[in-house]
This record gives sequence, structure tokens and C-alpha cells, in this order.
Amino acid sequence: MTNQLSFPQAIATTQALMDKMNAAQLSEAEIEQELTSMIETKNGGRGFFVAYLTSELNLADNPSPGVINALKSSPQTANELLVKNLAMSSAMVVAHDRQHDLENAKGSQKVQERTCKLIQLLKSKSIENELQKLQMTIEAGQGDYQEFLQRWGYDSEQQQAIKKAIINTFS
Repeated sequence: MTNQLSFPQAIATTQALMDKMNAAQLSEAEIEQELTSMIETKNGGRGFFVAYLTSELNLADNPSPGVINALKSSPQTANELLVKNLAMSSAMVVAHDRQHDLENAKGSQKVQERTCKLIQLLKSKSIENELQKLQMTIEAGQGDYQEFLQRWGYDSEQQQAIKKAIINTFS
């Protein structure tokens, strides 16, 4: 059933799941099972990360083993979305700072920190490789992530913020 979820449905499903997690109503195995079936699809993965990384709950500040194991179960989807979430949140910190929008800048910074923590906990060689490709694209002005950077219109300051976030993830 979860492989049929739309993006908005995946956000709502994740929020309901997080409420149960926060109330300690689910075992780690149940969390892993629920998330694994959601994350294996693009819409499910996108909806999960939007809800999880931006939540007011502190679940994403200390991801549980069930969450980490679920992300490991669908590395292709999870890794791609984590790389892009790190890039987008880093670029948005700069954009919000420029507009003197401190509240949204703080929110983007929180998403960046949570994304970084997930990447570190996953300890995935493939995600490291993707982040290196993104960093090399920024440094060379061309590469695997050039289309992504251009599609979102990230300028040089935003790209440097992305590069810094990548470096900080591995330090």
C-alpha cells in the first residue's frame, strides 16, 4: 500500500508514524518495517525526509536504529535524497540569511544538521561517493550534479555553503 503513496500522503503518513514513535508506541522493528516500505519509493522517500527533517519533534536529532536500518534498506533512494537535502538546506540557509529571515534560516540550518547526522550514522561508501561528486562538480563548475545545481539556480555563495557542509559532514 505504501508504494502507492503520493508525496502529500507520504508526508502525512510520516507525521502519524512520528507521533507513534514519539509516544513510544512502536518497537524499533515496527519503525523499520513501516519506513522501509515507504522509503523504497521516490514519493515515499521524499515525503519521509520532508516531514522527518523539518519536524518540531526531536526524533531526527537522535535517529533511532529502526530509522537508520530502514534508510540502509533502500540506499539508492535514501542516498540520493540525503545528498540533495544536504545541498538544498545548505543553500537555503544562505538564501534566508540574505532576506534577513532568521526563523527560516534556523529551520534550514536544523535540516542541514539533521541530514548531516543521518549521513554520518549511515556510514555509506556510496553516499560518500555521491557527496564527493557534488563537491567536485562545485569545484570544477561541471560534473554529475551540474544540472541539479543549475535547476535550482544556486549561485557561487550557495555552492560554497554546500561544499562547506559536505566537508563538515566528514570532519
